Amino acid sequence: MHEMGIAMQIIDIAKASIPPNMQGVRIERVNLQIGKLSAVVPTSLTFCFEIAAKDTPLEGAKLNIDEVPVTAKCNQCGNEWTITSPAFNCIECESGDIDIISGRELDIVSLEIAE
Repeated sequence: MHEMGIAMQIIDIAKASIPPNMQGVRIERVNLQIGKLSAVVPTSLTFCFEIAAKDTPLEGAKLNIDEVPVTAKCNQCGNEWTITSPAFNCIECESGDIDIISGRELDIVSLEIAE
């Protein structure tokens, strides 16, 4: 389960993002964007995060996960669409010459610190 490694990296990044003058604060929420092609299972990541965050400034913090759909652009006709099936062909001209423009994200968008 690679979600544990991802959870540990999120915690490391979040801890490193706390400004030096705010050491000792607690992080309440971590806002993430996770693409549907990232191979991350949100419920598994949340479970692993809760375990890994124990005894850190993120203990008890919530993960707010915004799932990003897979979108593509056809290099032949320029059409952009959201991919909802396993077939990766343009829905307009049926070309296979496409670029994936979203859906691979795994980003920490923001951290919310407790007052």
